[in-house]
Amino acid sequence: MSFAAVSPGPITRVSARLLRRRAVVVGVGVSTAAAALVVPGAALAAALLAVAGAMLAVMALAALVAWRHGRRKAQAVRAVTDFIAHDAAPSLLADADGAILHANAAAQAHFDLSGDATVAGLLPDVFANPAMALYRLQARAQADGAAREDVVLRQGHMRIAVHRLGSDAFLWRLEDVADRPAPGQCGGAARLPAMTVGRGGTILYMNDAARKFLGGRAKAIERLFDGAPPRPGEINTVTTAEGPRACLVSESPSTGGRREIVLVPAKAPAAADTGDDGWRFFEDLPVALLRLDADSGRITLSNRLARDLLGAGRCHGRRLPELMEGLGRSIADWLEEAAAGRPARSSEFLRLSRTDSEMFVQVTLTRVDADGAPALIAVLNDATKLKTLEAQFVQSQKMQAIGELAGGVAHDFNNLLTAITGHCDLLLLRHDQGDPAYADLVQISQNANRAAALVGQLLAFSRKQTLRPEVLDLRDTLSDLTHLLNRLVGERVRLSLTHDPAQPMIRADKRQLEQVLMNLVVNARDAMTDGGEIQIRTDCMTLDEPLHRDRAVVPPGAYIRVMVSDDGVGIDPERLPKIFEPFYTTKRTGEGTGLGLSTAYGIVKQSGGYIFADSVPGSGSTFSLIFPRHQKSVDDAAAPAPRPANALAREPADGIVLLVEDEAPVRAFAARALRLRGYTVLEADSAEAALETLQDDTLAVDVFVTDVVMPGMDGPSWVVEALKQRPGVRVIFVSGYAEEAFGDVQARIPNSVFLPKPFSLSELTETVSRQLR
Repeated sequence: MSFAAVSPGPITRVSARLLRRRAVVVGVGVSTAAAALVVPGAALAAALLAVAGAMLAVMALAALVAWRHGRRKAQAVRAVTDFIAHDAAPSLLADADGAILHANAAAQAHFDLSGDATVAGLLPDVFANPAMALYRLQARAQADGAAREDVVLRQGHMRIAVHRLGSDAFLWRLEDVADRPAPGQCGGAARLPAMTVGRGGTILYMNDAARKFLGGRAKAIERLFDGAPPRPGEINTVTTAEGPRACLVSESPSTGGRREIVLVPAKAPAAADTGDDGWRFFEDLPVALLRLDADSGRITLSNRLARDLLGAGRCHGRRLPELMEGLGRSIADWLEEAAAGRPARSSEFLRLSRTDSEMFVQVTLTRVDADGAPALIAVLNDATKLKTLEAQFVQSQKMQAIGELAGGVAHDFNNLLTAITGHCDLLLLRHDQGDPAYADLVQISQNANRAAALVGQLLAFSRKQTLRPEVLDLRDTLSDLTHLLNRLVGERVRLSLTHDPAQPMIRADKRQLEQVLMNLVVNARDAMTDGGEIQIRTDCMTLDEPLHRDRAVVPPGAYIRVMVSDDGVGIDPERLPKIFEPFYTTKRTGEGTGLGLSTAYGIVKQSGGYIFADSVPGSGSTFSLIFPRHQKSVDDAAAPAPRPANALAREPADGIVLLVEDEAPVRAFAARALRLRGYTVLEADSAEAALETLQDDTLAVDVFVTDVVMPGMDGPSWVVEALKQRPGVRVIFVSGYAEEAFGDVQARIPNSVFLPKPFSLSELTETVSRQLR
């Protein structure tokens, strides 16, 4: 295939200019050499000859470089022209000014390339003002290397593509796609009016049925719908060749931001050769559709996509309530309102009555006329992902709200319990074990401690408890816990432990982890009324990809897994997603608080882990705890052992303590406890009162004991202010909230520790003694 050399082109013109310049330089060099022969003086002649020789040498070198550059450029051009030689679409090689350098056979057949042809000069007869479109495309190609755009023509549209070749050449490809069927069109639907619409609403393609139905070629989609955008899945009024017509609009996305739109006349003329009733294209539409009888709600017609979505091989004659549920009111009433046109468009989210999977659909009802009788068109859209995300959000909001409530309630209860247990400890100091009132006081103290444990479960669920994480070897932890677990499960249940031989460490609060395992083991025991076996297994696992499960995502990494399995009655599938909710229990009334699993969930999540449940009714359940591996060993991470508390308590106590607490009962107990140990106690009921007390420069204070959350200025704020004048004072923060609630602030305060409420008399005095020493 030979290519037309269309005009000399800029390359030829540039070459001619270069040749003229070289000729001038050569002429000057020759003239200089000739002058050297006639000028007097040997020195001047030698200089002229040197100049002439240098000029001629430079020109020779330039000619060699230009020859090699031209050869490489010619090879590149030849490679491009060979590449486009057999392309069925017109392809043009042009310079930056649009002058055509080469054209393939398809371009020669389509366009007149005589004279100084340019790319823009070929297209005025094809579409108006092509220069602007070509300039825009070339600018994009100059920046990005390539560009493409579909241009609407009088008949169909043209796809113009351009590729940058080097710095001064562009390869253009002009593809006529007027006769190409719209992307995504199936065979049956192609007989319906169909069109392809671009991002801005421009109609890029219309099939013959659309041209005939609409009375010709349309440029913008809004013109067909009285200036408004079409409403997919509904009956729209469309401007056609015969006037306004009611059509059902089906829309599906395509590539590049385009949309495929199919128009289904609500009542089409019957075909003379088939006796069709006007709904013959229903089966092939690219959207799930049902036609319902307006009176009975029975399905009179369905297409393939609707049957696949509903999971029903046959829908004809079935009523809508048999296939879906979850409206919250009678579906028959909803259908009756839609049939009466109240409102004009009715859309609801329903759950399909499928047994293989849980699926949701958005059902949009529109009233139409079918053979003179009212009918309903139901457009079905798969809304499973949307409802799943909605359920996740609602669950997250619910758990957060309950967590906030639990945290607030726990804070108030901890203040009350601190006062109760504290004053009970004070009373126990004044009674011997033989005193008749001693046993009553012990009962009060024990029940207060039980209440404190319940509050601790609320804080664990809300993830606002204070954790003391440490590096743990699960083998040692479970070995230490085995004796207690065996006592919990009783004689009719066997407990077995299996460990991974090469198990690394985890970092968690040992006491809280033991609480989680005890909760799971007790639940497993209660699920096996006739006895059985509980297995606790640990192993290592590595995730190369994220693990998506139960609305949680476990990122890739190395983990330790602890599995607690039983062979009990199991958990029903509908109850399984709710088992981690607080106060939800599958046990009988009075047998459980509903906080065991929610506490385990909170502790595991606060420790940076994950908890999942698997259960088969009648076969048992398995709970899996997944914790990130910790690299350090137990020996490396072990902290120096603190001095024994009893030794601290026996040491003589002295010092001045500033006690700041807004709760009067708590302040009264703490002050009496510290004075009994020999400390001098200054009391303040607010941060402002504490700062006023510290204005006395002659007053020496050794320890601040302060509540964290108080009306007005909070604990950390007034402590920071006070330490500016008294930098050496030790600080003890007490609170019914978790330490993490203000851990970052406390970390910036030197010599400070945290004591969670409720605390006993001995815990308070031991903490003060430890801070002073």
